[in-house]
Amino acid sequence: MPQVDIIVGSQMGSAEYVAEQLQDALEDQGFETVLHEQPNFDECQKANWLVVTSTYGAGDYPDNLLSFIEQITAKSSLPELKHAVVGIGDSSYDTYNYAAKNCDALLKSKGSQSLLAPLEINVLDEALPEDTALAWLPNLIEKLADK
Repeated sequence: MPQVDIIVGSQMGSAEYVAEQLQDALEDQGFETVLHEQPNFDECQKANWLVVTSTYGAGDYPDNLLSFIEQITAKSSLPELKHAVVGIGDSSYDTYNYAAKNCDALLKSKGSQSLLAPLEINVLDEALPEDTALAWLPNLIEKLADK
């Protein structure tokens, strides 16, 4: 099974918890994973990324993701990369899941192939964010297995 780098953007810990749940589920399916809580571009392999991020403030990236986003922005292209993005946000804000949407758009602009449309988790929904993410995960596993 391919390796998946799980890149976390979390200000208050909710995205980190969801990422850990996804990591456990991926490993249960035989995937090798690396969780990056303080992501650095040079420490991530450039094949399969799962970005799990919340949105902070007025549609901003969480603080721990800012340097990583700058590193991606500085790259001319990333055609060998495949990615999926999970956003965790509050739909009562007009900047709902902007960090996830912007990250997905940035990666696509660098030539990365999006494996799935970004998953947008609304913290106002009845389901727990990790349950929503785990219900979505088989779709990602199918795409990763098709490689």
